[in-house]
Amino acid sequence: MSETREALPWLDGSLYPDVEPPDELTTFEERVDFVARLCGAWDFGILPDMVTVREVQRREWRDVVDACQLLASPTYHLLRTWHNLPEAPFLGTISAEIREDESLCCV
Repeated sequence: MSETREALPWLDGSLYPDVEPPDELTTFEERVDFVARLCGAWDFGILPDMVTVREVQRREWRDVVDACQLLASPTYHLLRTWHNLPEAPFLGTISAEIREDESLCCV
């Protein structure tokens, strides 16, 4: 693990199965790509470490989250809520087992 990776423990390398994980995210586009990868994994039940969650909740990620525009991703809409961004249309589907879950209102 490089020195930079140790300094950025929230940068989850498992989100990059198709390429070598970056040591840092230096551009806006790289940060948008990270959010897209994070949302994709989370939507499929691969939960991030808490350190990653805390990182993307930071104010510095607000514009990145807004730019990502993954309107079919439930996780993306959660990130928008965390950043107090205006609601965006949800273009995905919610499975019946989730939609009809009586505990959903408590989550």
